[in-house]
Amino acid sequence: MLSQLKWRVAILAAVAFVFTAVAWQTASADEDLVHIVKGTVKSVGKASKTMLVKTADGTEHTIKWTDKTTMEGGKDAGEDVREGSKVTVKYTEKAGEKTAVGVKTAAKATAKAVQ
Repeated sequence: MLSQLKWRVAILAAVAFVFTAVAWQTASADEDLVHIVKGTVKSVGKASKTMLVKTADGTEHTIKWTDKTTMEGGKDAGEDVREGSKVTVKYTEKAGEKTAVGVKTAAKATAKAVQ
């Protein structure tokens, strides 16, 4: 009788371990997922290092940048991204906060064609 109880406890512990491992891997994978958004910069908060990007369907995304954020065609997202700029932003999202990995601004000729 005691032997059966030990086996049941061991099996339940193994099952709990497997479920915990799978849940941890899923959470890790979600944090590293990179999203892309294209749109027009509606506002830039240099002090807070954030930009508000509005997509063609009207959705607005508040995205922050860091010193590690790369800027294609420029040096710094805080200096190169301006209101009205057409941008493509690659970002990660963690706990509901979007952080830019890279920002690309459209060339002026491309931006006019997109309008």
